[in-house]
Amino acid sequence: MDLLAKEGVFFENAFTNQPLCAPARACLLTGQYATTHGVWRNGPLLKAQDNTLAHCFKKAGYRTGYVGKWHLYDKDPGYVPPQHRAGFADYWVASNVLEFTSHPYEGTLYDGSGKEVRFSGVYRVDFVTEKLIEFLEQDGNSPFFAMISYLEPHQQNDLNRMVGPEGYAKKYRNPYVPPDLLALTGDWFEQLPDYYGSIARIDECLGRIISALKKKGVFENTIIVFLSDHGCHFHTRVGEYKRSCHDSSIRIPFVMRGPGFNRRLAVKELVGIVDLAPTLLEAAGLPQVPGTMQGKSLVPLVDRKAVNWENEIFVQISESLISRAVRTEQWKYCVATPDRKGHEAPSSDTYAEYQMYDLFADPWELNNLAGRNQYSEAAAHLKERLIAKMAEAGEKVPEILPSKFNTSWA
Repeated sequence: MDLLAKEGVFFENAFTNQPLCAPARACLLTGQYATTHGVWRNGPLLKAQDNTLAHCFKKAGYRTGYVGKWHLYDKDPGYVPPQHRAGFADYWVASNVLEFTSHPYEGTLYDGSGKEVRFSGVYRVDFVTEKLIEFLEQDGNSPFFAMISYLEPHQQNDLNRMVGPEGYAKKYRNPYVPPDLLALTGDWFEQLPDYYGSIARIDECLGRIISALKKKGVFENTIIVFLSDHGCHFHTRVGEYKRSCHDSSIRIPFVMRGPGFNRRLAVKELVGIVDLAPTLLEAAGLPQVPGTMQGKSLVPLVDRKAVNWENEIFVQISESLISRAVRTEQWKYCVATPDRKGHEAPSSDTYAEYQMYDLFADPWELNNLAGRNQYSEAAAHLKERLIAKMAEAGEKVPEILPSKFNTSWA
C-alpha cells in the first residue's frame, strides 16, 4: 500500500457516503447515493441496471471478474445468480454474505455456475487472493476490469471479533491506538491486534497481486485502486463498529496508481466513494460517463485543474439511525430522526440536529457542539449546506429541528 501511495495518488481525505457494507458497495459500483440506487441498508437487492462500473467496462470490450464478498443480493447468503452480478460476467468466485458462508480458515464461495468452491486450512484473505490471481492469469491479451472484495478486517459475525492470521496478533499486541479510541470505552483493546494483523496480511496479498500483474507484463498499464467501504470505531460510538457520522466510521483509505495516476501526489481535497466510478471510466478513456452517476470524476483534481471543487462530503446513515451528515474541511454536522428506528425507512421528512464537531479544534470528535448557542451561526450555515446536498442527491427537502437529543456522550 505504501508503494502504491508513494508512486501514485493518495487521497488523504476520502470518505464513504454510507458507512455500511452493502450500501457502500452499491455506491462504489453505481456512482450513486444509497437513496438513489435503493440499497439503503443491508439486505435490499441492487436492482438490475446497465450503468454500473462493470457494465460500462464490459460494453467497452473488457473482461470483468469479481472475487470475494458481494452483499448485494437479497435471496441467498451464498450463490448470486448471473443477472444480479451487476455486469461481472466473465469470472465469478464469490459469496453474497461471505461472513455467513465462511470462517477465517474454512468456508465456501461459489463459482459462476453455482458450484461450491471450498477452502480449508488457508487464511480467507489468501484464498480470495489466489482466486483473483487465477483470473488475472487467464487470456493475456484482453483488457480487464477486476474487483476483489476482502471480508477482513471486518469482524467474523458469529465470533463477534476480528480474526487475523495465525501469529499476527502477537506482532501487534502493543499497538498504536488512535486518540479518538483511546479516549473512549469500547472493545478496541481486545480487537486491535487482530485488526492490524488482518490488514498486514491484506497488504502482503496486495503485493502478490502486483507480482502477478508484473509477471503478466501488464502492471504499468493497469490502474490499481485500493479503498475500503467504511471504517471502524470499535463500539466507541453507537454500540457497534460503524453506522455513525464520525471519521472513524466514514473516513477510508483511497489510493490509485497506474496510467494517469503515477504522480507521487497527495490530494487534500475531500472526495467520496461515489466519485470512484466516474473517475475510473474517465481515466480508462471510455467514451461517456453515464448521466445516472451522481459522483464527480477526480481526474481534474489529480490534474490540478479542478475549478471551485466543492469541498464537502454528504453522508447517509441507516440501521443505527435515520441520519444525514455533511462533512467539510472544518465541520461535521449531523441530523437524525429522534423518534424513528434506523431500519424503518431510507429517509425522513423531519430530522433534528444531533451531532456537530469543530474538526480544527476537536479532530477526534470528542466534544459535541449540537444545540450550543455560541455555535448557532455555524450550525445555520451547515444546515443550509446539508439541505442543499440532500436535494442534490435527489432527496426531498426536510424540516430540520433544533437539537432534541441527549448528546453528552457523542
